[in-house]
Amino acid sequence: MRKLVYSAALATTAITLSACSDGGADVPATDTEMTDAGTGEDMAADAAMGETSGVLDANAATEEELAAIEGVGPELAAAIVAGRPYDNVGAFNAALLETLGEEEAAAVRERVFVPINLNTASREDIELIPGMTDRMVHEFEEYRPYEDMAEFDREIGKYVDEEEVARFRQYVTL
Repeated sequence: MRKLVYSAALATTAITLSACSDGGADVPATDTEMTDAGTGEDMAADAAMGETSGVLDANAATEEELAAIEGVGPELAAAIVAGRPYDNVGAFNAALLETLGEEEAAAVRERVFVPINLNTASREDIELIPGMTDRMVHEFEEYRPYEDMAEFDREIGKYVDEEEVARFRQYVTL
């Protein structure tokens, strides 16, 4: 019952935000929009991601966005853009280590990252996710192949809270 109430409240919030994003137009969501929005659990996961968002994709961020990140600055931002595309986060990390020490590179990877594919990433790439432990690397690998992100949320959620799952989601893809 709690999930139903939570889902209804979340759906109402999503509809309100959707209406606000249409330039303030007072347009209710259609049945199709509600169906496309997904389940309450999917919406909760998306909302959790939005609350912790802030990690930029090193292959997609603009030079200006990168330069605004603490520890990056204009020169490193230009070097990151010039080194694109990065095949994986290991290649991105190697580029960072050309000009930064390990601690500085780790700090940058917290905010700028090349998302890893959960099903194909190497152990070394998984280890580069900020805050990753040996145990969590093992858990990421154990549940391969992931069919979708909901499976990732469910399986990794057995070991860490929702906030940490949402944080991890910023660094991964399928």
